[in-house]
Amino acid sequence: MPQRTAQSTPSARKVTANIAITLDGRYNGPGGPADIGPIVRYATTDVARDHMTRIWENATTALLGRVNAEGFLGYWPTVAADENADPRDRGYAKWLVDTDKVVLSTTLTEAPWERTRVRNAPVADVVAELRAAGGDGDILANTSPTVIKALLAADLLDRLYLLVCPEIAGGGDRLFDDGLPGTQWTLARQETGELGEIAMIYDRIR
Repeated sequence: MPQRTAQSTPSARKVTANIAITLDGRYNGPGGPADIGPIVRYATTDVARDHMTRIWENATTALLGRVNAEGFLGYWPTVAADENADPRDRGYAKWLVDTDKVVLSTTLTEAPWERTRVRNAPVADVVAELRAAGGDGDILANTSPTVIKALLAADLLDRLYLLVCPEIAGGGDRLFDDGLPGTQWTLARQETGELGEIAMIYDRIR
C-alpha cells in the first residue's frame, strides 16, 4: 500500500488543476497565448461542459495567474448574470465570482476584484499557506498554465482535469516541459465527446 505523505493525508486540502490541451500537448497554437483556435470549439460540447462542472463543484479556492484572472474576471461575471446562458456555464461563472480567489502576480499590488487576494510569492509557499489555514474544499489551479507548471514541478498536484482536443497545433506552448519530476498517476474518469475530445481525470499516486 502506498505510503501517504503529509501533502496527501485525509485532512489536507486537495490541490487540483484543469486545462485543455491538443494532441501534441499544447494549450495554445503557434500564434501565442491568444491563439486558442485548436481548443476553443471543443470547450462548449456537452462532455466539456459536464467536465467543467466536475472541476469546480468541490473547489472552494481558485488559484489564478494574473493574465487568466484578468481575462476570466472580465468575461465570466457577464455570464453569471445572463439568464439565457447554458446552466453549466452559468454555474461555473457564479462559482468563479463568489469563491475565494488567490491571484499570483509580481505586478499587481491590490486586487481589482471582490473576494480576491494578490500574492507575490512562489506557488508552493501559497499552497502551503492555504493548507495551513485549514478549511475545506479543493484548491483549484484554474486554467492558468504558469501556475499549473509550477505545481507540477513541485509535485503538489493531487488531481489533474484534462480536456484533450483532437488536433495537432504544430506550435505553441506545451504544458509538460522537460525536467519535470517523474510521477505516477491513475485514471479516475474518462469520457469521449461528439467531436472526439476526451475529458479525463487523473489522480496522483503517492
